[in-house]
Amino acid sequence: QVQLKESGGRLVQAGDSLSLSCVGSGYFDIYVIAWFRQTPGKEREFVSSISRTGDSTSYSDSVKGRFTISRDNAKFASYLQMDSLKTEDTAVYYCAATAYYGLRAPVQYGYWGQGTQVTVSS
Repeated sequence: QVQLKESGGRLVQAGDSLSLSCVGSGYFDIYVIAWFRQTPGKEREFVSSISRTGDSTSYSDSVKGRFTISRDNAKFASYLQMDSLKTEDTAVYYCAATAYYGLRAPVQYGYWGQGTQVTVSS
């Protein structure tokens, strides 16, 4: 099992950068970690994932080239560096964990944090 908690969300302006953190407890290093986001009335959307060792990463087309995922297993943490933010990046961002790399559907992730709100103003 793993428990996850996100932090770092806040109000920023378009073009700004922001870094989100996901701190875990339990068997953090044996899980693939992903970031999802969700806006009201929409389905939860895959943003990025990182393999157990951090040597493989994956991004959605909407954030590729702007967001960078990383992890530090010694600190039980994953990070999402978000650059060149756009108003359409406004959402609640969730950290999630699963056993297998390459998965993008929310239903394939068994562990979730409570989310952190990111708001990008124009």
